[in-house]
Amino acid sequence: MASSMNIESGTMSDDHHDKGSKSGEESNKKKPINWPLLLLNVAFATIGVIGGPLLSRLYYLHGGGRKWLNTFTQSAGFPILFGPLFFLYLRHRSNPQSTHFFMESKLFVASAIVGVFIGLDNFLYTLGLSYLPVSTSSILYATQLAFVAVFARIIVRQKFTPFTINSVVLMTLGSVLLGLRTSGDRPAGVTGKGYLFGFFLTLASAGLIGLVWPCVELCYAKATRVLNFTVVLQFQLNVAAFASIVSLIAMIANKDFQAMQRESREYGLGQTMYVVVLVAGAVVWQFSFIGALGVIFCVGSLFDGILSAVLLPMTEIAAVFAYHEKFTGEKGIALALCLWGFTSYFYGEYQTNKKAKALTKEQADDQYN
Repeated sequence: MASSMNIESGTMSDDHHDKGSKSGEESNKKKPINWPLLLLNVAFATIGVIGGPLLSRLYYLHGGGRKWLNTFTQSAGFPILFGPLFFLYLRHRSNPQSTHFFMESKLFVASAIVGVFIGLDNFLYTLGLSYLPVSTSSILYATQLAFVAVFARIIVRQKFTPFTINSVVLMTLGSVLLGLRTSGDRPAGVTGKGYLFGFFLTLASAGLIGLVWPCVELCYAKATRVLNFTVVLQFQLNVAAFASIVSLIAMIANKDFQAMQRESREYGLGQTMYVVVLVAGAVVWQFSFIGALGVIFCVGSLFDGILSAVLLPMTEIAAVFAYHEKFTGEKGIALALCLWGFTSYFYGEYQTNKKAKALTKEQADDQYN
């Protein structure tokens, strides 16, 4: 099947999406990858994974303290999706061969449920980040790979190899190492108990998102109609909208709107930058989630976890340069363990693909003979 960038017509669909109801084992079968679309989503994820934590931390560093407001920015950027969706809708209307444009009702319900869990996950992550440096938080959040691997095995029957298990163990050891040392890189004003609290909150956030991504992959697999990237954008818009509703309800209950005006006046970078930081954070975080859902659509949830982990060193370096955070020995060892885990995973994938190609060639030779 040719790989193209046609995201409206459903070019990327194959038997994996064409049939109404597939088992988790069937949904895990290899399919042709639309490389241009995958690279586009990888670029989106890169912008979000690196820029999102930096902007969220910037809000805290200069006087911001509204946890639910910062949580809201992680999903509130969804209006930027209306532009591309409107363009795709016009293309759909002009194509007489097009059938359905809007996602089916069961995907709408699924995206709403996912949105609620994403809203809760955003709060756990945001609260944890208020107690941790960006570099530490990023290393911990990268352990989502371990959770994704476990839940992907249960939910979508993801196959495990010794290399996959090795990578999960190494990443888990890295996060445990960070938790054992609660001094040396604590932000000013954060106690040892606060640091540990942030540690476990971030770990819980990684675990929850590790559950959500395989569930999203299962939703894609269970779609009755042909699934294309236009539907993925609609899915993301709905997810972000419901996540934002969760945050808005909490903001109202917490009286955040009344506090925002005072907080903006007292913000260390000024009122204008207060707005800029929040708006920029909303847009950048939206790129992160668009990229994640797109990568899951193109490849799968486990690869999305791998991608987030691979971007870890870039986030580490960005945090050290942007905020002059300390790069302690524990962080270095934890980072090395994570990178070792990534290398193990990719080597395992290489060996698996190599064996699969050899087996296919052998079967073809047997049929020929």
